[in-house]
Amino acid sequence: DAPVAELHDLFCKKLQQCCVLFDFLDCVADLKGKEIKRAALNELVESVATSRGVLIEPLYPEAIKMISVNIFRTLPPSENPEFDPEEDEPALEASWPHLQLVYEFFLRFLESPDFQPSLAKRYVDQKFVLQLLELFDSEDPREREYLKTILHRVYGKLLGLRAYIRKQINNIFLRFIYETERFNGVAELLEILGSIINGFALPLKSEHKQFLVRVLIPLHTAKSLSIFHAQLAYCVVQFMEKDATVTEHIIRGLLRYWPKTCTQKEVMFLGEIEEILDVIEPSQFIRVQEPLFKQIAACISSPHFQVAERALYFWNNEYILSLIEENCQVILPLVFGTLYRVSKEHWNQTIISLIYNVLKTFMEMNSKLFDDLTASYKHYNSFCFCKKIYMSEIFNLDVKQKNKVILKYIKLKNVPELGVTCKYEDIITRNTSICNVI
Repeated sequence: DAPVAELHDLFCKKLQQCCVLFDFLDCVADLKGKEIKRAALNELVESVATSRGVLIEPLYPEAIKMISVNIFRTLPPSENPEFDPEEDEPALEASWPHLQLVYEFFLRFLESPDFQPSLAKRYVDQKFVLQLLELFDSEDPREREYLKTILHRVYGKLLGLRAYIRKQINNIFLRFIYETERFNGVAELLEILGSIINGFALPLKSEHKQFLVRVLIPLHTAKSLSIFHAQLAYCVVQFMEKDATVTEHIIRGLLRYWPKTCTQKEVMFLGEIEEILDVIEPSQFIRVQEPLFKQIAACISSPHFQVAERALYFWNNEYILSLIEENCQVILPLVFGTLYRVSKEHWNQTIISLIYNVLKTFMEMNSKLFDDLTASYKHYNSFCFCKKIYMSEIFNLDVKQKNKVILKYIKLKNVPELGVTCKYEDIITRNTSICNVI
């Protein structure tokens, strides 16, 4: 209720008062001082949120100084070196009763109608932003949530810092991928990037495409992928929706980094592939269908039922099904052998039922191709069976006995191998050569 001049003076004094720090590790120390500071911070938050004309030029350096003194600090090392964000409880910041109010003040400061970027940029500079980004490694999820919102506001209001912010996020991710594999704020930074990517101008700059290929795709190799995979997949899909020409880079990159031993990550990759296929353009699908469906076939044959099940669920997606139907001549031969074999061998009845549904769908799409492949696959099975018996019988025989076995099995081997007819003369020549070598 003070006059404007007094209000500015009072505001400045309270900012200076709030630069005093307290030790929250000692719960009973300076209780009165802590309460006085908490009350002052609450008044500052209320004032900047509700009063117009309070943010005059002389208050900008005082406000940024108060914020810097309170939030910028060396983060303590993790109390648990083996800290797992999915399993362990995070270490919460002891000074949060004050810290939360400082972050709230900073956020209201940035969102105030009186906020002037031209004044703020003198104090919120590159050094300030770098220190802000380092705080994303805090174990306290409450702090990271505030930092995420604040950095997003800084990016939106201070245009001159945009390129620098992107560059430093890029550096944080590269250190995480290739050096430390530890950084608590990856998910929050990716969430900010999702919004940033959405605002990229077209055509995409080379810098942005390089970030996709050199940073976002390699992030899929992280052991802790499950913590930030949803945000990472969103960023990848945002790139595709911005510029369809990056589709091939994305899918081939995912196939290159496809997990070999971690079934949980494999299920995540399959989920991301489905998100990508949901928005893929038919012209881009044609460019990646062969390597993609070879990998999907490999997943269908996985003994881990969740991997096989997730791959087979692709056929429940109407848009993906339409892409498969348009390219049935290419895709069906790639997956048919796997579907046929796994339908006979898999231990899980649910998987077998899903495969029968997929086979039925293919049969309805192109019955002639389906029948041709069925016949060829049966012939190939016969060929493999004969070959196995043949090799087992001749293993310990002398040359004369081997000749007899070869003659016995020549006609059994004279079957189309994957649809390619073997001539009788070729088989005699081939087996005589084998006999001579053996």
